[in-house]
Amino acid sequence: MRTFKTSLLSLIGISFLATCGGCSSKNEDATQEFKLGTGVNVSHWLSQSERRGEERANQITKKDFDKIASLGFDHVRLPIDEEQMYDKELNRHEEAFALLKNAIDWTLENNMNIIVDLHIIRSFHFNNENEGGNTLFEKPGEQQRLIDIWKDLQKFLKDYPTDRLAYELLNEAIAPTHDALNDLEARLIAAIRETEPNRYIVIGSNWQQSPETIQYLNPPANDKKLIVAFHYYNPLLITHYKAPWTPLKDFEGKVAYPGQLLADTTIFSQLSEEQITYLKKLDGNWDKQFIYNQIKPAIDKAKEFGLQAYCGEFGVYPPFIDKETRLQWYKDICEIFRENNIANAHWCYKGDFPIVNEDLSENDLPKVLVNKQ
Repeated sequence: MRTFKTSLLSLIGISFLATCGGCSSKNEDATQEFKLGTGVNVSHWLSQSERRGEERANQITKKDFDKIASLGFDHVRLPIDEEQMYDKELNRHEEAFALLKNAIDWTLENNMNIIVDLHIIRSFHFNNENEGGNTLFEKPGEQQRLIDIWKDLQKFLKDYPTDRLAYELLNEAIAPTHDALNDLEARLIAAIRETEPNRYIVIGSNWQQSPETIQYLNPPANDKKLIVAFHYYNPLLITHYKAPWTPLKDFEGKVAYPGQLLADTTIFSQLSEEQITYLKKLDGNWDKQFIYNQIKPAIDKAKEFGLQAYCGEFGVYPPFIDKETRLQWYKDICEIFRENNIANAHWCYKGDFPIVNEDLSENDLPKVLVNKQ
């Protein structure tokens, strides 16, 4: 009987760890454009997951990438975490890199493009959930470590064609000032450009890539191989209704969209003053125009620099909100994307905001997302 190690290495194809050698001819062609339309995040696999070994290898396989392509998506955003890919000395976890290679190859074989998104690093977690807290902008050397991570990722990814694979520097950064993040992104871009002048790089603004802060984004001048990314989960009373990781987890009130979100304020009589204050901050009269107005700064910033605008994450947590409200929100935001040439990637594939059921059959979302109704 084969040992666990032999079985696992066979399963994930570790013998093919060398990257796409036949792709290098395109890598230095400055005319190649990295095109994005409608994609999906393959999340909670090489990021935000405790699964390892065969359980991780079996969680996402080629049939999943085949399914994503069959639904009409043209790209994948693949979150990866430092902890999954490297030990504390930045030695590679080869099994994870084998899965990364498989994911890229399965994407390209299905004629889709891919963004490799460095989602969480040991010195920064977008929800500050990492051991030791967020130290990226506090401890000397942490920013250089982030550069070192990207330098090593480059060695692994550089031979993939620049019109098929892009890099996303860091997910939902939170810096003490906007200039601090701009300076870090400039250092990262400069480091990548030393060997890859034509690689497309996804950059975001401060405070978790909010469209509100994108006006302060200051990308390097004349670099047209950048993509301006934002995330959008507003209004939270709709997108995160009763989500168990939020303060809304115990809220039982009725919500509505479009219109006044808190449709029934009689629920306030059952809440504390603190809860009422929190809910009132989230309330408002929301519709498609209101959402567009919030997203417009990202559209304007991308136009200012002649770059592609990209919403790398958006979605509605599905278990508790009614279907009609949920689908109307999706219909409105997807129309905004199409009307304003905003590329986008839904969060996510089959994680907490799924577009498929357990048997991989599609739910009610893919047709709305890819406009095949």
